[in-house]
Amino acid sequence: MSGSSPLNGVLLIDKPEGLTSADVVRVVKKSLRPQKIGHLGTLDPFASGLLPLCLGTATKIAQFLMAEHKAYTGTIRLGIETDTLDATGAITRTTPVPWHESDVLRDLERRFSGEYWQTPPMYSALKRDGVPLYKLARRGVVVDREPRKVIIETLVLTDAGGDTLHFFVSCSKGTYIRSLAADLGTALGCGAHLLTLRRTVFGPFSENEAIPLSVLPDRLAQDTLPLLSLSQSLCHYRTLPISPQVATELRHGRQAILNNLPQIGSEQEVVQLLSEEGELIALARREMEQWRLVRVL
Repeated sequence: MSGSSPLNGVLLIDKPEGLTSADVVRVVKKSLRPQKIGHLGTLDPFASGLLPLCLGTATKIAQFLMAEHKAYTGTIRLGIETDTLDATGAITRTTPVPWHESDVLRDLERRFSGEYWQTPPMYSALKRDGVPLYKLARRGVVVDREPRKVIIETLVLTDAGGDTLHFFVSCSKGTYIRSLAADLGTALGCGAHLLTLRRTVFGPFSENEAIPLSVLPDRLAQDTLPLLSLSQSLCHYRTLPISPQVATELRHGRQAILNNLPQIGSEQEVVQLLSEEGELIALARREMEQWRLVRVL
């Protein structure tokens, strides 16, 4: 892509440990100078892995990219609990770690797979009376949090030696991996905290498609920036081709023209409306056997 071309699309960055998601946005903004930029799915500073960035007009489709499904790998330290439930916090309790053979781990995998009621951690961005919980936690204030139902699609636990477990987890949005680590420690009777974390999947995106933040300047200089188009980014949505006439009508907000589109898919399904050149023109939702515009690009 040409360095003078508008930067519109989704850029998949492999976030290094030690940076906040906002730090990554600042670095990319300084290098690429897009008109607009935002990230999807915040990663904690100590975590690494897949961080999708929306550049330019891609910020208009961010709501359709918020993943229902994510996957992570990492390690859990048994026998040590911390106030943040991860390795960045202060140690609050230590307990001897019981012997755990493979059948114990298989039992844990079964117990925590499927629907799982999870209490969000105090160190989280959830708010109580407009105040983020982590700010309350830093002041030593602990408030009750309602458990929330999350879904653990896949959980694989492996003994990594000593007091450490390696894990792979595929889960629904809203799942706190720190809370999962702590709950696994509670189930084992020794407590635990999250030692390392890496996000490998975010909706339709994989870590294999991401580039390390450190190579961004070189990829830009070589004109090899792997920017996904809006349509490519929404590949998990069905597509409908439209004529130039329909595209013009939609860009003027005239959705009556949608009545001419075929009635495919299921109720409430969102589809991409693509031009003859494959450009995303709009997103539409099927409601009561009619198409309604939900976003025009």
